[in-house]
Amino acid sequence: MTVYKAFKNFTAVLTALAVILAAGTVFGIGYKVYHDRQESSYTLSKLGSSGDEVKSIQRKLNSLGYYKGSIDGIYGTETKKAVTSFQRNCGITADGICGSQTLLYLGLGGSSSGNNTSYSSSDVQLLAKVISAEARGESYEGQVAVGAVILNRVKHPSFPDSLSGVIYQKGAFSCVNDSNWYAEVADSAKRAAVDAINGWDPSGGAIYYFNASKTNDAFMHSRPVVKVIGNHKFCK
Repeated sequence: MTVYKAFKNFTAVLTALAVILAAGTVFGIGYKVYHDRQESSYTLSKLGSSGDEVKSIQRKLNSLGYYKGSIDGIYGTETKKAVTSFQRNCGITADGICGSQTLLYLGLGGSSSGNNTSYSSSDVQLLAKVISAEARGESYEGQVAVGAVILNRVKHPSFPDSLSGVIYQKGAFSCVNDSNWYAEVADSAKRAAVDAINGWDPSGGAIYYFNASKTNDAFMHSRPVVKVIGNHKFCK
């Protein structure tokens, strides 16, 4: 092997290592605050199923405003209807069957909760998706602040205790029902999601935010403002 070829191969190795390290920065490889979670112990639930898993599904759907029936552990027509409505709102296959994807979106058996400081790679991707849709065009600080508000809600007793639960709570984020939800996720939003999960909170501990020029909601305008970043007012 010539000196030139040896140098060329060595350069290729260094380039590959650089790519791996860069990927770690973007997707959180090596970050202690989130990691791939253990596989869910939950199984597929559908019409006719019964048991504790169904009760958990009913409780979660009830907390999100989709299910108003009894928490009886019986997967009947009302439970199927609630699951279908939730799936449709999330933009996933609306078949009324609560499989692994639906469980993940519900924050059951694989997603993070307010009692656990670790987040899965799916959580990070979901948070980045919301940040990209909600804060497109905002400064980087403003994007991190939107992510921080969502994480603050996970910890707050007035909101669902999982990331997916907060994001898909009925009426919470209009972006899940508009075209921005299906747009490509911005690279800055991916970085902002990691920074928010790692503890950066430019919002000052806010649990609400709104664009004053785009909403007349009396409740939002009544909240005490703790920070203004770009077009968003952040409130408690």
